[in-house]
Order: sequence, then C-alpha cells, then structure tokens
Amino acid sequence: MILPSELIARRKRSEDRSEPPRRLLKRSFDVIVAGLGMVILVPVLAIIGTLIVLDSRGPIFYTQERIGVNRRRSRNGGPPTGTERRRADGFGRPFTIYKLRSMVVDAERHTGPIWAAAKDSRVTRVGRFLRKTRLDETPQLWNVLRGDMSLVGPRPERAVFIHSLVESLPEYPKRYQALPGITGLAQVKSRYDSSIETVNRKLQYDLYYVQHRRLLLDLKIMVATLKVVARGEGAH
Repeated sequence: MILPSELIARRKRSEDRSEPPRRLLKRSFDVIVAGLGMVILVPVLAIIGTLIVLDSRGPIFYTQERIGVNRRRSRNGGPPTGTERRRADGFGRPFTIYKLRSMVVDAERHTGPIWAAAKDSRVTRVGRFLRKTRLDETPQLWNVLRGDMSLVGPRPERAVFIHSLVESLPEYPKRYQALPGITGLAQVKSRYDSSIETVNRKLQYDLYYVQHRRLLLDLKIMVATLKVVARGEGAH
C-alpha cells in the first residue's frame, strides 16, 4: 500500500523533472515574441517618443529599480524564510525596469514612494493614453530579452513596498518564485493597488499563477491582456 507521503514525494519528483523543459519552453517563447515585438514597435515608439517630448519636459524613458525572481532556495527546498529570507536582496534580485515616461519629472519629490492611482494628477496627457493602452510598458520587452522578466508573471514591485507589505501579507514573498512579467493574471483580473485588501486580492491571483504556470495559461493571459487594452482598461 502506497502511503500519502510517498505519493506526495513521487509527485514532487515528477514536477522537478518537468520544470527544466517547461522553463526552456517559456524562455524560448519569451525571446521570440519579445524580439519580434521590439522590431514591430520601433516606428511606434519613435512617434510616441516625439509626443512625450512635446507634451512635457523630461526624458522619453523612465527607469526604476524593481525586485525580480528569487533564485535562492532554503535548505528544505522552499522559498527563503526567517534568517535566510532576510539575507535575500529584497526577497529577489533587483533589476532596472524600463518604461515610457507617463508622469511629470520628479513625481515623488514631495510625496515619497506612493502607489499610482486611477486618477493620478502626476500623469501627463500623453501618459494617460500610454497607461490606458499599456504602451508605457512596451520597453520592458528589453527586460524580457535580458532575462530580467517574462512576458507573463507577477508584476515586479519596489523594495520599499515589499518590506511594508510582507508584515501584513506573510505569503507575499512566494510570488517571487516566478519571473516577473509585463502582464499577469492579477493585472487582467484587477487594477490599481489602493489598499491592503486590493493588494491581497492581487496576491492570490499571483500565487495561483506561480502554482499553475504553464505556457497555455500564459497564452490565455496574453489574450485577456489584449482585450483589456482594446477596451482601454489598461494601467494597474
């Protein structure tokens, strides 16, 4: 008679064997789509860049440090916890994210780091269009090619927010077991983070994705993202 613990162990070994081919397939898909996307979007980005410069002073592109996938593992094979977690760099590897600038320059000079809002006075006229269509996120195709991000995954967050959120949401670090994405399940199901409740709702979507991520799920999320963009419901 096979004990439940033995069944769990067998399933774990099977999942471990299937993980490398799955990662390779996902990475290949990311590189092909991101490369084609960058080539197609070059003329569009040239036009948008001109509009950004004409609309407000400042650079075309905006960069910010975000936290990526946590490649470290604890001794029991799970995500880092306790002392191990504190040693991790903000629960994952920091990287520089690229976006088209949608806000005024020095938007946080007087407020410090705050969440974006649906009706954010810091957003420029062109920025509002970019956010509705999610075109402000397109430079992150470069992040995908670099391996910092995937096309689909939990959105990367800033370290200052992660350290505050983990106090209220202990499961939050688990979302960093997957590469962050340009879009994700949480982004097509929910919008702006405005409270701990909305963050927790997005977290549950992210955790579901981490546990069930497959190329087919990625394709479904990408199709859903296109529908969100077509309806002008972008921004998150």
